Amino acid sequence: MSRTEWRAIASLALIYWLRMLGLFMILPVFSASAGQYAGATPVLIGIAVGIYGLTQAILQVPFGMASDRLGRKPVIIVGLLIFVAGSVLAASAEQIEWVIVGRALQGAGAISAAVTALLADLTRPESRTLSMAVLGISIGAAFLLALVTGPLLLAWLGLDGVFLAAALLGAVALLALAWVPRPPVAVAPARGGLRRALGARGLRPLYGGIFVLHAVMTAAFVVIPLSLRDQFDVPAGAQWRVFAPVMLCSVLPLPLLIRWAERGGRQSVVFAGCIALAAGALVLAATAESVLLLGVALAGYFAGFNFLEATLPSLVSKAAPEAIRGAALGVYSSAQFFGAFVGGAAGGLLLGQWGAGATLLASAGMLACWLGFVRHTPWAVARARLAS
Repeated sequence: MSRTEWRAIASLALIYWLRMLGLFMILPVFSASAGQYAGATPVLIGIAVGIYGLTQAILQVPFGMASDRLGRKPVIIVGLLIFVAGSVLAASAEQIEWVIVGRALQGAGAISAAVTALLADLTRPESRTLSMAVLGISIGAAFLLALVTGPLLLAWLGLDGVFLAAALLGAVALLALAWVPRPPVAVAPARGGLRRALGARGLRPLYGGIFVLHAVMTAAFVVIPLSLRDQFDVPAGAQWRVFAPVMLCSVLPLPLLIRWAERGGRQSVVFAGCIALAAGALVLAATAESVLLLGVALAGYFAGFNFLEATLPSLVSKAAPEAIRGAALGVYSSAQFFGAFVGGAAGGLLLGQWGAGATLLASAGMLACWLGFVRHTPWAVARARLAS
């Protein structure tokens, strides 16, 4: 891999990591602390947790297509500015409805497709799997670090401080964009790119998979902070003591899983195994009677989650022709974040109606349904480009 490729991977992964860390830091602390806002209910809290996914879902495709026509970097700049504005608005909110608006604006800076497409532009096909894996790992790393930094910032600065920290991360990401190498001359975007991206049979199972993955993750983290607080007497500001060892234990197997899947030709087996691991871990979390057992369950869940998060964008970037890559990654990112919205709203609804255990079991059931359809995933898509 060339020096320019490594620079592209490092700089874009940093930008992605900073932005996703800003989005995710609120997840482990919000549901247990949102009572401070006027009008807060379980359903509105769940919407506040997941609303960023709805605006992401709506705007990823337009942002991705705009990056095909206007250039990747201008689109990324606009998206980061919107993210910073939403973070500041949420930090100043006193009512739950304004938090929802701020979170919606955070998501409206929908740059995921543009960042992923720019990384694909700056790397060769033979380097693509590793580069996309690094980008996927940055998402998982952001989420896992958010589990620690969110509670710490809450204890130090309160919820307003968590949102202001997110705004600062967005500003740093804007500065980091200057380090990204100059992209090559863009390929002229193809007509009907969105229609082709939506209609590609090789891509649709991947869109569905990322929807499920993020719906389950967001639903689970509507209830897990509450379970730690109410069932195990771990206050929100101290929950980092649970999440820190979970983070460490869950990332250790990832390099081995990626290597085993890629070099051994066992991708389908490892992929299905990680879905099953995540589903079983959520069942264990739903029935855990101690903090230790819950921590073990979460470590297992994130071990599976991290591999799936790293693998799916690599498959999409290799399958999509260059002329519609931005559109295809826009659809993929839309599915990802729409899943986050659905998971947040459904998690809040299930929590209010049936409690935390039922919400986690329903999340495990959704993963089990995905596992039943894994055989339809075209693994050859990672090696064969779709017809232009």
